[in-house]
Amino acid sequence: MKNNIFLKIKSTFVSTYFWFFVFLLLILASFFVAPEFFSTKISNEIKNIIAKPEENKIPILPPLDTVAYDKKLNELANNPLPVIPVVKKDKNGNTITPIETPVSKINLWPVKTVYPNTGAILPFNRVVAYYGNLYSKNMGALGQYGEDEMIERLGAEVKEWQKADSLTPVIPALHYIAVVAQAKAGEDGKYRIRMPDSEIDKVIEMAKKINALVFLDIQVGFSNLQTEIPLLEKYLKMPQVHLGVDPEFSMKTDIRPGKIVGTLDASDINFAANYLAKIVKENNLTPKILVIHRYTQKMVTNYKEIKPLPEVQVVMHMDGWGGAAKKINTYQQFIYKEPVQFTGFKLFYKNDVLEKGTTLMIPNDLLKLNPQPIYIQYQ
Repeated sequence: MKNNIFLKIKSTFVSTYFWFFVFLLLILASFFVAPEFFSTKISNEIKNIIAKPEENKIPILPPLDTVAYDKKLNELANNPLPVIPVVKKDKNGNTITPIETPVSKINLWPVKTVYPNTGAILPFNRVVAYYGNLYSKNMGALGQYGEDEMIERLGAEVKEWQKADSLTPVIPALHYIAVVAQAKAGEDGKYRIRMPDSEIDKVIEMAKKINALVFLDIQVGFSNLQTEIPLLEKYLKMPQVHLGVDPEFSMKTDIRPGKIVGTLDASDINFAANYLAKIVKENNLTPKILVIHRYTQKMVTNYKEIKPLPEVQVVMHMDGWGGAAKKINTYQQFIYKEPVQFTGFKLFYKNDVLEKGTTLMIPNDLLKLNPQPIYIQYQ
């Protein structure tokens, strides 16, 4: 009996099936004990495939806090306190009825529009930008100085704004004129020149160094936004890249740019907003900012028809130059009185101080405005 059992065990050990089974067990054991043994090209590729979705995963942002959003809008509105009538009494203690009852000013701000999608920059942050073109030292601070000096100067302005309003984080930005109006017709007769991708790429790289936003600005000349914006789509798909449009150089007559001030209608601006919204939806991006320059009545027509969207935040940007009183008046006439959503304010390092005795406005000056601008631009 014992011999039979021994023979069966012996035959089992000799069996090919037995050793194949043992071999499989050893492989499985070694996989768990020493996984580095399997660090072959194939296993590395599998790891990469698994890791890539995690690396490229779009961060999950908390939903918009509408209470905090509304609170911030009210703070930015900076409305005057309501007028409270003073109760007066005669010598007998009887109330004297005033001849005229003081009436509180009707507040135009904040503007009631749609709430933005989650991840919106405004109004929780203030954007402070340097404006210009790398080909010109005369079009603004972006281009006037070398890269290192420009970044240093912008950083100093950001610190000043953060000091003036410590409750609103400040984000630096480079506002680059990507389509520039020209005095000459050019090959296609449109009186504008498009900057090469190589120049835009330089600005993108500069911005990365300081975690700055980028705004690509368009001066259409005799072209139009419907033609120019799609040509910048590959940049507008980038989450940090936003858009600016300049009505001053949008010529609706046969008079060339620079001779008269141009104009954009709400329909033009809505095209820009809708195009940006499409990019945001298709690429799962946080909301874009659309900046519209303005310093005259006719630069923007039918302002009531401009439609902010959940995907696009609209900034009406006062970019007139001169002394403080002149700039504030322009802001009150064309930005305050025709509310859209958010406001911006441009400061010119040179043109604002041309008149004797004038000085450049500082952050505390602008924070007194009603409403307070949330987008600041230096040229």
